[in-house]
Amino acid sequence: MATTDKNILYRIYGVSIFFAVVAIAIVAQIVHIQFWEGKEYRAKAEQRIFRNQIVDANRGNLYDANGQLLATSITKYDIRFDAVAPGQDDFNKEIEPLASSLSRKLNVPKSELLKKFQKARTNNSRYLEIAKNISFTDLQEIKQFPLFKRGAYRGGLIVEPHVEREYPLGKMAERLVGYDEPGKPSVGLEGAYRAFLKGDDGSRLEQKISGNEWRPINNVNEIEPRDGRDVYTTIDVNMQDVAHHALLEQLEYFEADHGTAVVMEVATGEIKALSNLGRSSDGKYFEKRNYALWESHEPGSTFKLMSVIAALEDKVIDTSTVFDTQNGKISYYGRNVRDSKYGGYGKISVAKAFELSSNTALVQMVQENYADDPERYVDRLYSMNIQNKLGLPIIGEGAPLIPHPDDANWSGLSLPWMGFGYGVQMTPLQTLTFYNAVANNGVMVKPRLIKEVRSKNKLIEKYDRQIINPSICSQETIDKVKVMMENVVRRGTAQNLYSENFSMAGKTGTCQTEYWKSAGNYIASFAGYFPADKPKYSCIVVIHKPNTAKGYYGNIVAGPVFKKIAQKIYASNPRADEINLPKEVPSEIIKNKEVYYTKARKATKNLPDLRGMEVMDAITIIENMGAKVKIVGSGKVSSQSIKPGTEINKSHQVILTLS
Repeated sequence: MATTDKNILYRIYGVSIFFAVVAIAIVAQIVHIQFWEGKEYRAKAEQRIFRNQIVDANRGNLYDANGQLLATSITKYDIRFDAVAPGQDDFNKEIEPLASSLSRKLNVPKSELLKKFQKARTNNSRYLEIAKNISFTDLQEIKQFPLFKRGAYRGGLIVEPHVEREYPLGKMAERLVGYDEPGKPSVGLEGAYRAFLKGDDGSRLEQKISGNEWRPINNVNEIEPRDGRDVYTTIDVNMQDVAHHALLEQLEYFEADHGTAVVMEVATGEIKALSNLGRSSDGKYFEKRNYALWESHEPGSTFKLMSVIAALEDKVIDTSTVFDTQNGKISYYGRNVRDSKYGGYGKISVAKAFELSSNTALVQMVQENYADDPERYVDRLYSMNIQNKLGLPIIGEGAPLIPHPDDANWSGLSLPWMGFGYGVQMTPLQTLTFYNAVANNGVMVKPRLIKEVRSKNKLIEKYDRQIINPSICSQETIDKVKVMMENVVRRGTAQNLYSENFSMAGKTGTCQTEYWKSAGNYIASFAGYFPADKPKYSCIVVIHKPNTAKGYYGNIVAGPVFKKIAQKIYASNPRADEINLPKEVPSEIIKNKEVYYTKARKATKNLPDLRGMEVMDAITIIENMGAKVKIVGSGKVSSQSIKPGTEINKSHQVILTLS
C-alpha cells in the first residue's frame, strides 16, 4: 500500500514538473519573441496593412486671352530609398557609385550619403529620404544613377510626385487669379472655375512599411486621375501690366489707402484688366482684396450720369434746360449741397452742369422734377438694371443699394442726395457696366472673365457675351449723354486729360467717404471709354483716401490713371475701331501650346528651340532646366542667346530676345 501511494506521488510530481517545464518554455518563448524577435514580427504585421490612397488629379492651366499662362501646375518629386530592396551583391557593388552620383547632383558630401545608406541597410529602413522637390528633368537623370536604374524593386528607388501651383505673373493680378487650396476659401479665377480646373482624383493601393511610412504597390485596380481642364480667360496680360503699374504709381504718389482699375471691352463685356491694390502697414501696395467686385460704396458724381439719363428719358428736362446754381450752395432740410467752385456757376444748362459736375444744378434737376413722385425717378433707375448684382462667378460681389420710397428709412433727403451720388451704393464694376452700356449704344452686357474651356486642346465649352439689358434708354438719350461725356474731357472737369491726338469720354467723381466718422476722407474716381468716337474699351479707376494735401479730386487723382491706361492700350492697338467679337482661340496658339508641351517633356539637359513661343512658356522650360533667364523686348521669342540643342545647367543664363 505504501509503495502504491509513493508511485502515485511520483507521478504527480512528474506531471507537475512536466507542466512547469512547458510553462517555463512558453514564457521563455514569449520573452524571446517580445524582446529579441518582436521587432521583426511587428514589421511583418505592419507590412500586411494596406490602404487606398487618393491620387490628386493635375489641375488645369489658367491662360490669358492670348494664351499666356496665368496659373499652372508643375509636378515636383520627392525621392526616397528602400534600403532593403536591393540584393546584397548589388548593394555592395553599386552603393558607392550611387553616393558619388548623388553627391555631385545634390551637392551633398559623398561620405555623408554613404553613412546614411549603410545605416539604413543595417536598420532595415525602407523609406530613407534622399531629396525633395526635384524637377522632372533632375528625376530622369537620377533614375539613371547606379543601383537606382534597376528600378523600385531591385534598386530601391521610391518616387513620390506632388503638384505645386505656380503663378508666372507673381504678385500682379494675384487677387484676380486667386487660389483654391484645401482648408481655405476659394478666391478669384481659381475658385470661380474650380469645377473645370480641378479634374477628378484617382486612387492607388499602398502598403504600410513602418510607423507612418507607406509605399505604393502595383495594383491592377488603380484608378487613374482625370486631369483638370484648361480655362482661357478674357484677361490680357499686357493690359493688366499697364493697369497695374499705372494704378500703383498713382497710389504711391498720393499715399492712398487702396484703389482699383478695370478695363472692359465695350462690345463683348470681356474684362481685359482688373487691378486691385491696397496699402500694407509698411506702406507697400499689394493685391489685398478684389475691391472692384466686392467694395460697394457711394459713387458720388459718377452717378450723375444715371440721374441725367433718367430725367432725359422721362422728358422732364433737355440738355438745354437751365438751373440756377444759387451762389454754389443750396439747402434741403437743413443740409447744404455745395459746388466745388466757390460762388457757383450762375445759371447753366444741364449739359454744362454735367460737364462742370455742378452738384447744385443736378440736385435741383432731380428734386424739382421728382419731389412729388420720387418713385418715378427710382423706377426709371431700376429699368436700367443698376439695382441688381451682376452675378459673376467670383464670390464676394457687393450688393448695390438704390433706395426706394417704400423703404422704411426713406426720408426727404433721400431723393436730392441720390441726384448727385450719395445715399446710393455700387461697386466699381457695377458702375463700369453701366458706363460700358452707354458706350455700347445702350446695350448692357454682363462683364465676363472666361472665353472658353479646353481639354488637351479640344474645345469643351465656349462662352459668348450675355446681354443684361438690350436697351437701358433710347438712342436719342445715348447720343446726348455721349456728347456731354466727351465734353467733360474737352472742356469740363477732366480737361486736364484732354489730348488732341486721342479722344476720351467720361465722368469725374469726387465723393466724401466715412463722413459720419470724420471729415477729410475722399474717394476719387473716373469712369469712361475710349476712343470717344468709336468706343473700343471702357475703364474705371477708383482711389480711396488719397492724401488731401496732394489732391483728392477725381480729375487729379483717378483721371491720370485712366488716361495712362487708355493711351498705352491705344498705342499698342491703334486699330481700336475694329471690335473683335468672341471667337475661338487662334489655331497658332493651340499649335504653340502643343509645341510647348512637347518641348517641355523632351527637355532634359539640351535647350530646345524656343523661337516663336510665348515668353512665359519659354521661361518655364528654361527654369525647369535650372538655368537663368533674361528678357529683352516684348512679344514672342524671336531669338535665343544659346543655340538649340546646347547642353545647359544652372550656371548658364539664356537671353531671350522678343519681338
